[in-house]
Formats: sequence, C-alpha cells, structure tokens
Amino acid sequence: MSATLAKGQNGPLAANDVVISVQLTAPADLSALLVTESGKVRSDADFVFFNQPNGPGVNLQPAPGGQPASLAVSLNAVPADIAQIRAVITLDDATSNFGRFPAPTAIVADSAGNQLYEYRIDGLNTESIVIALELYRRQSEWKVRAVGQGYAGGFAALVTDHGVTVDESPAATQVPPPPAYQPAQPGPGYPPPAQPAYPTQQQPQYPPTQQAPQGAPGYPPPGQGYPPPPAPGGYPPPAPGQPGPGQGYPPPAQPAAQQQPPSEVSLSKDRPVSLVKGQRVTLRKEGGTSLTFVKMGLGWDPVRSRGMFGNRTVDIDLDGSVVMFADMNVVDVAYYGQLTSKDGSIRHQGDNLTGEGEGDDEVILVDLTRIPAHVSTLVFIVTSYKGHTFEQVQNAFCRLVDGSNNAELARYTLAGGMPFTAMAMAKVFRVGNDWKLQALGEGFQAKHPGEAVPQLGRFLGN
Repeated sequence: MSATLAKGQNGPLAANDVVISVQLTAPADLSALLVTESGKVRSDADFVFFNQPNGPGVNLQPAPGGQPASLAVSLNAVPADIAQIRAVITLDDATSNFGRFPAPTAIVADSAGNQLYEYRIDGLNTESIVIALELYRRQSEWKVRAVGQGYAGGFAALVTDHGVTVDESPAATQVPPPPAYQPAQPGPGYPPPAQPAYPTQQQPQYPPTQQAPQGAPGYPPPGQGYPPPPAPGGYPPPAPGQPGPGQGYPPPAQPAAQQQPPSEVSLSKDRPVSLVKGQRVTLRKEGGTSLTFVKMGLGWDPVRSRGMFGNRTVDIDLDGSVVMFADMNVVDVAYYGQLTSKDGSIRHQGDNLTGEGEGDDEVILVDLTRIPAHVSTLVFIVTSYKGHTFEQVQNAFCRLVDGSNNAELARYTLAGGMPFTAMAMAKVFRVGNDWKLQALGEGFQAKHPGEAVPQLGRFLGN
C-alpha cells in the first residue's frame, strides 16, 4: 500500500529501481536534474529531458496516450557524487500556469508498478514549472522528499540556476534568474538565497523525518476515456445530473426573436465562402437547386513549440462529432464510437489521433435526403479527448463540401486559441423546406461527446 506525502515530508526508499511519474490534466513534460551537494549539475549530461532522455542512472521513458513521460531511476547506478535527483514538471505552454488546472500528483513506484508514495502538489498558482519531489541520499540510504516548489523564473532560469548551460538570445538573458529554491527541510546542497525566490507565505511544518501515514487517500483517478458503446438510443450517455434524450435542453440564454439575425451569404462553387462567426448560408447550389449530399471536413494542427532545447509537437487528439436534434431533444450522435447514425443518413469517416497531415483530419458525410423529417438541427462539434485546450491548436477549421463534385462551398476558420476543450464549430438546420449552415465557433468544456451533448441546447435557436 502506498503512502501519501504532504509538502516537506519524506520517506525511505527500500527499492533500488523506482519510477517517478505524474498525473495531471495539462500537457506537460517531466525532467530530472542530478545535482551534487552544491545543488549544481556536474555537466549538462546530468540534465535528463525529452531531447536528452538518458542520464547516469536515470532514463526518461515515453508514456502511451500523450501522457507525460516517466523517470526510471536505478539508484545503485547513480554516481556517488550525485546527492539529489530533482523531478521537475514543466507545462508545455509557458504562458499558462498550474493554477488553471487541478493539482498535479507525483507518484513513486517500484519497477513492478507497486506505488510507494503519492504526493498531490497543492497550492500552485501562477507557476508553469514545479520541482515536484526529489530523491536524495541520507548517509548510505536513499529517501524521497515531497518538495512542491513552484518556480516563477521560467524553465531557462531553473536549469541555469542548477548549472545547466543554456544558449539564449541576448534579450532572454537580460533578466537574471532567481536563486534556487529553499527546501522545506534544511539539508546539504542548498545555499541560502539572498532573497526568497518564491512567495514567502507560511507553509505548514512537518516533523523532519516523519513518514507519511499508510493507507491515506490517493490521487484522484484519471478522467474517463471514450464513452462506452452507445446505450439504447445510440448517443453517448450524458454527464451525471444532466438531462438525457427526450428531457429537453435549456433554451438559448436570449430568445431567438430578440437576437440580431446574423448575416447570410450565398454559395458558389467557384468562389467558396469564407464565413465569419454567426454567418449563415442556404444549402442551395447556383441556380437554386438544393444540395442533397454534403461533406463536413474538420481540421486542425498541433502547435509546434520552439524552445532552447529543440522543437517538439504535442499530439493533440481532437474528435469530430455531429449531434442530431429534434427541436430540443437528442435523436442520435455520429462519433468515433458510432460511425454511422442509426438511420444511415450520417457517416463518420474515422478518427484522427494527432492532427498531423494536410487537409481534413476528419470527414463527416451527410445525406440530407435521408435525414428523418423530425430532425431539425445537426450540430458539428470537436472535443479534445486528452484534455488539451484550443490554445494548443492552430489552423482549426470546418468546411462544407458538395458531395457530388467535391467542390468546397464554405469554410469557417477558428482564429485564436481559447481555453476550452470543446468547440461547437457549425450547425445545419431546417428553415421551411431549406437547410441552412451557420458558423458557430463557440467554446465550452468537454472531453468527449457524452460530456458535450447536454451543453448544446444554447446553439439550437434559429
């Protein structure tokens, strides 16, 4: 049974081979600094990170599903002059901070996967970097200490302060790095800073060598993955406490009659319409013939970060779905768990897990002639399965294509990132005998269609 550590607490390590991992909802990296009694690395080789995954006795191991990598440590292979191994969590987005997400949890396990210690890192606010915990020598034994010290000076400042050489531009080196963090317990290798590097708020005190109680509550379980296979009715189950099909959804915040009608433009196969948020088009070809078979293409690209330690791209798994409504009630959902609607009118062409590649990442085919008469609205949404926000996405778009000749008719491009994990991109809805398309571009929080469906009511007013 694992022990739960609080900030400043420590405990012994009986295992020689241990693995340090983290649980968090924000895209982040795990790295390690191997330092001597002076608190400095011996050379740049003592810094283990994604572009240098192997160090003396410490190896960065990739994790599946876009989760942060873990640190595998063989304590008997760590050089004798290394006194501490400091595990660092760094958010991918340096402009973000831990205060925007649930507290991360650091975990220490043995090589067989048995958890030895858990540490929920509470109290973080504006920091984008935190020294989560450290393994350190005490005489001839190894111990683990819960550190949880946010570092406000930036990643370059942190590694430079530990003696790592960083090749920065002159503008980036004008601001001196803050001094190294002061650990909760005095010990060798931490020179006292001239002034506090972090807020000086009073931290709770813990006995110097207190071992965390056994059997304390562990970290929160990771978020749910994909929804289970469709229940009777074919749609993903709604979130607890949310209305289900047939129960209706809240009406728009403002009655449609009081809202300003959005501008409406005409389609042309020779001049595709570039839509802005709220614009509408009638799904008729030039000459007045109604469109019968259309394709909705959804696309995005992951943001490529360019840092001093190399370029990297985070795999962002966005999922396109279309929700069918009869007035305010859900009829069906076509999504990665049910690629074809029960009536056969909508066919999802499959899931793209990374956003890599040119053109559409996901395509949804809609046969307007087969949409049941009671279905009034189709809402096209994109959700982020791994919890990345649209701040980590660029070039997100949806485009309407004539299925008969593959001519692009209209395109809506999402400008600027937003701190949401889901986006209502567009809706197709009936007005009399016509179908119309409206660009939405509205963000909300949902990681899969089951969480999204109960929040779509506000998009249903015409």
